[in-house]
Amino acid sequence: MKSLPEQHMIMSEDKGLVFDIKRFAVHDGAGIRTTVFLKGCPLRCKWCQNPEGLDYKQQILYLENKCIKCKTCEHIAENDAIKFVDDKMNINRQQDSNWLQIIEECPTRALQFDSKYYNLPEIMQEITKDEAFFKYGGGVTLSGGEPLFQHEFALAILKACKQKNLHTAIETSLFVKREVLAKILPYVDEFYTDLKIFDNDWHKKCTNVDNQVIKDNLKFLLQTDKKDCVIVRTPLIPTLTATKENIEQISRFISSCYDKVKYELLNYNPLAKAKYSYLDKKYYFTENPKLYSNAQLQFFYDIAKQNGIKNLIIE
Repeated sequence: MKSLPEQHMIMSEDKGLVFDIKRFAVHDGAGIRTTVFLKGCPLRCKWCQNPEGLDYKQQILYLENKCIKCKTCEHIAENDAIKFVDDKMNINRQQDSNWLQIIEECPTRALQFDSKYYNLPEIMQEITKDEAFFKYGGGVTLSGGEPLFQHEFALAILKACKQKNLHTAIETSLFVKREVLAKILPYVDEFYTDLKIFDNDWHKKCTNVDNQVIKDNLKFLLQTDKKDCVIVRTPLIPTLTATKENIEQISRFISSCYDKVKYELLNYNPLAKAKYSYLDKKYYFTENPKLYSNAQLQFFYDIAKQNGIKNLIIE
């Protein structure tokens, strides 16, 4: 394998790119679940919790705490793809190089691919390893990135799961074409959908995309016979989404679409910052905020309830 950027061309209904498989997950749907994280996302949220899932191609992760500075990678890397400067590794991830060999010869696994290609039988083999646990109310969840970025492969997985009578869930931004959403609808038992920011201009600044498609798709979902299987989520990101006005606007909108809509406010996750260093990226917050306290969370819960939310999900 010479060039990383070409790898995305392989993705289809027969083959997809997965950056994580989380087993025994309890926060990605009902019961004990296996969550499959599909790579690629059209949004660029400033606070993204899974930066390794954004790009549609394989990338190199550098786990500096595992590196023993043996410089094996530098010695074998073609085209100067890796250089040590002042004992610090510099990686040119866009350079054509012998990346597979570099990774395989790293003695401590400090260099890794951030994802792996699976065909449908392979990913179903991974999923069904946990099948014994699903009978107690669990199932399979597709997440990302944005799982519908690889919508053909996602649909193939969902269909295969339903053939095995497995409960299915999906975590999606809903920034997808309506026809894609309509295709997966019969094969999804539970939807976790994001509505991060209501104001369109602010949404664009924070995520790099317009939110009208998201709102339209959410309204569509909340008018189908799956409306009681939809949970709308807003991550509480300090200074960006966690404002009184934003929660008010979202609450009014989704409750106007369906008065029994389920709504969940997700506490800020400070653990995401560590992932950015693996990709030589900078995190949005210079000083990482802390989790919201129970009292702070209650402030937002009250706002949601005061603006039409009857079914507020509180973990």
